Amino acid sequence: MTDDDTIAQAEDPLNLSLSEAELEDRHEHLTGFIREQVEAAGTDKAVVAISGGVDSGLVAGLAADALGPERVHGLVMPSEVNADETMSDAVRVAEQFELPHDVIEVGPIIEGFLDAYPEGRQHRMAAGNVRVRTRAVLNYLVANTENGLVVGTGNRTEALIGYFTKYGDGAVDCHPIANLYKQQVRQLARHVGVPESVASRTPTAGMWVGQTDAEELGIEYDTLDSILALHVEGGVPVSATAREIGVDETVVERVRALHEHSSHKRQVPPGPAEPY
Repeated sequence: MTDDDTIAQAEDPLNLSLSEAELEDRHEHLTGFIREQVEAAGTDKAVVAISGGVDSGLVAGLAADALGPERVHGLVMPSEVNADETMSDAVRVAEQFELPHDVIEVGPIIEGFLDAYPEGRQHRMAAGNVRVRTRAVLNYLVANTENGLVVGTGNRTEALIGYFTKYGDGAVDCHPIANLYKQQVRQLARHVGVPESVASRTPTAGMWVGQTDAEELGIEYDTLDSILALHVEGGVPVSATAREIGVDETVVERVRALHEHSSHKRQVPPGPAEPY
């Protein structure tokens, strides 16, 4: 985005909220999924990167409920781009769910990469992705050391538009909340007891100082959810979707483009077909 760009926001976003009965059902279903994944892999525990955001807060709570807190290892991995308040809330989440956890400062590791290839410092997105991938390496270092499974924190909204780092936060063993839109993530997070300061926090991927998801994407999450549910997944035409939620058609088309252009992120890397 440029300074002149505005953040697209629907006048009447689609309500994708879950009922109390549905929240209970989702909670049971997702905790069962985590248990099944850990048991099927023959691992002893789950490793969850806790960022101070609502997605990781929810997954931390679900993992604790699924396995017991003693079988979940939380990792808080701050760097110079993360706000102190956010990192404090990440630790608070671990303590809320009584998770064994470590705080690992990733700044010196990232500096090692950027020292090795200084040109990367001039490219904000490339340097931001190094931060995310460094955390993924540490997730697997801990998981391999402790016979653990790396449990991801990606949601449906971000997956559908490719808003994650390939081989970064997308590099995990399972995605428990992969079927939840962002507004449902917030709702279920409150249901499982994630602190309100985390559940209501402005989402950020923590890739550079001051970064927020809405400013980078140019669209609010409730609006994204609405367009994805109606147009991308529901097949409602562009014009009808725009009228239904109260946005310009160009906003719907932009979300569609994000979905299409990020398809490679949602697939196994391709190889060539056999030549015969």
